[in-house]
Amino acid sequence: MLVRLLYASRAVPAIDHEELVTILRQSKSHNPTVGVTGVLCFSGGIFLQVLEGGRSAVNRLYNRIASDPRHTDVEVLLYEEIGERRFASWSMGQVNMSRLNPSLLLKYSATATLDPYAVSGRVSLALFEELVATASVIGQP
Repeated sequence: MLVRLLYASRAVPAIDHEELVTILRQSKSHNPTVGVTGVLCFSGGIFLQVLEGGRSAVNRLYNRIASDPRHTDVEVLLYEEIGERRFASWSMGQVNMSRLNPSLLLKYSATATLDPYAVSGRVSLALFEELVATASVIGQP
């Protein structure tokens, strides 16, 4: 059974570009071995990530992520059983925030900043889907 899990968290102050690259590299190495795909967005100290795969694999990975000291305030925004993956092309893609048009964020929230805590999980998922559709996701599949 496939599931989709969307969560948000706040990065600890020590997270910098190099640490983000390390996280992505680890994800790209580990996720294919457990059948998990997804996309990560990081902006303004906030992580927003969608994970897709088998229920057990996604649950184990999320539990590992939730206990990672590099972030706090980890909250599940959406968890659902799915018939097919929407983000199957990425072992872990990354949203290219430099290509992001602020009006896209305004389409889904009250301000042009990424704040998944202020919107529903469905709204955050719709934002991810549009980011993928507009080629704002980078990284090798």
